[in-house]
Amino acid sequence: MKDYIQKLQEEHCLTKEEFTALLSCQDKSVYDYAREQAAKIRQQIFGRDIYIRGLIEISNHCKNDCYYCGIRRSNRRVSRYRLTHSQILDCCQEGHELGFRTFVLQGGEDPWYTDQILTDVVRDIKKNFPDCAVTLSLGERSRESYEKLYAAGADRYLLRHETASEEHYRKLHPDGLSLQNRKECLWNLKKIGFQTGAGFMVGSPGQTVEHLAKDLLFLRELSPQMVGVGPFLRHQDTPFADQPNGSLQLTLFLLSLIRLMLPKTLLPATTALSALHPDGRKLGILAGCNVVMPNLSPTAVREKYLLYDHKPATGLEAAESIELLKKQMKEIGYQVVCQRGDYPQSE
Repeated sequence: MKDYIQKLQEEHCLTKEEFTALLSCQDKSVYDYAREQAAKIRQQIFGRDIYIRGLIEISNHCKNDCYYCGIRRSNRRVSRYRLTHSQILDCCQEGHELGFRTFVLQGGEDPWYTDQILTDVVRDIKKNFPDCAVTLSLGERSRESYEKLYAAGADRYLLRHETASEEHYRKLHPDGLSLQNRKECLWNLKKIGFQTGAGFMVGSPGQTVEHLAKDLLFLRELSPQMVGVGPFLRHQDTPFADQPNGSLQLTLFLLSLIRLMLPKTLLPATTALSALHPDGRKLGILAGCNVVMPNLSPTAVREKYLLYDHKPATGLEAAESIELLKKQMKEIGYQVVCQRGDYPQSE
């Protein structure tokens, strides 16, 4: 198995069969070896720097009914909200004062946020904070919509593909949503010029190691500038309420493999890791991650954006705790930097 990891480090890809064999392995020494190699690679490229993103959850309305998501359309127990233009700018102002130089506007697929509303928001953020990057994570939209958002000044777009297997996709989503369209959106985003992010859940219901191998091969093909990977976490008001959460160790192993496969990618240590383990964020960084995304949303709405049960929204997950975050990263030999943290350009 260590030979496969060495091959991945040197060639940045494996066959589906090799990935499947590697992901079937549960040998701690193999996990440790992958983590050590991933840490070396991220330090060669990024040094000891950790990039911070200010996460602003602009809406928990969603037109979709994905089976795993706590803000799915049919969940009547959600207290819905939308942030106004001025509220979003206030969050950016607070974040800028705290040292954030990237803002991530995330939300459900909410038709209320038209292209006009979003382009106005993006333009004002770029006007008021010209030294900052704007990342959007607002789901599937038309190519024309993406082009307008890019023209308005948006720099990056996150769109997890969730699974690269058609058969598995159908187990996670209702009719009306398609993996083909999801992938087409991702290719469109890359063609337009966005720094593009994809990703998937680890341990989602029905997932096999073969599915995970296909996810890795799709990421290699897409070659995104960002990859968001976190464990599946159940929500009590979804059809998957009784399903087990994803594995922390397997998630960390996959993060290390992704770092070896896509050495320059921007790889967040997600909030979901902290939901599984008090030191989840630290473990993610040690596994090869180089980005953290503290929450800049107004405190009154943070507990309303619950994609899964027991989502951390305070303490080290809160943007206002930036000094605690800096201390935590320093404890493991890393430093938080106040930079845009763009994808490294090829020499």
